[in-house]
Amino acid sequence: MKVSVGDVVMPGDYCEEIAKAGEKSKVIVGPGLHKESNQIYVTKAGVLKKKNPNTYWVDYYQKRYIPARGENVIGIVIQKAGDIYRVDLGSSMSAALSYLSFEGATKKNRPNVQIGDVVYAKTLVGSKDMEPELVCVDSYGKKGRLGVLTDGFLFKCSINLIRKILNPQCPLLDSLKNEWPFELAAGMNGRIWIKAKSMRETIALGNAILGAEYLSAEEIKAMCANIAAILAGHVA
Repeated sequence: MKVSVGDVVMPGDYCEEIAKAGEKSKVIVGPGLHKESNQIYVTKAGVLKKKNPNTYWVDYYQKRYIPARGENVIGIVIQKAGDIYRVDLGSSMSAALSYLSFEGATKKNRPNVQIGDVVYAKTLVGSKDMEPELVCVDSYGKKGRLGVLTDGFLFKCSINLIRKILNPQCPLLDSLKNEWPFELAAGMNGRIWIKAKSMRETIALGNAILGAEYLSAEEIKAMCANIAAILAGHVA
């Protein structure tokens, strides 16, 4: 079935609009779409989206994470195997993280990573048919915000919610940071790590994030204001 941007699509549908755009300029085909010959086919059920100039993808609900190259993820170290740490990402197989994939790591200066530690990493190799490989440094060898996450609170959510809160148009994070100072790491594998001044604020932040999944922008702002008032003791 022929579909257009904004339509609800099903696997097997095709979009001539994307194919025609590709004849004139470069087109980026994202998740949920597959190019075959000169046509673009849908592989996931969802809503066909576009970001200017020519980026297309299907916004679909996904439970299990499928590793993709270049995504930031949050994992839990589950095993040490020689020079490799095995990391659980919530996907069909564990990921490999070399001890040399940390800033300043050498054979003599190994990072202090223990079983059970939470790590914020980037996927170097990601495919549904290959074992994922992770690194905790950027292309310049610097850790930036990657590495072991200490203390804080880790919880799971839908991958759709991750995409939503990372969207620049979503007011959630801006509304929250105006109320409390906190640290947050969002993994594209459906995990969020937050750290606030107190356990009470941490729980409030977690509830606000989970509650924002099906709310509009105005409802998100109102919810954040209400939570802030409750924590401040202005609402019984």
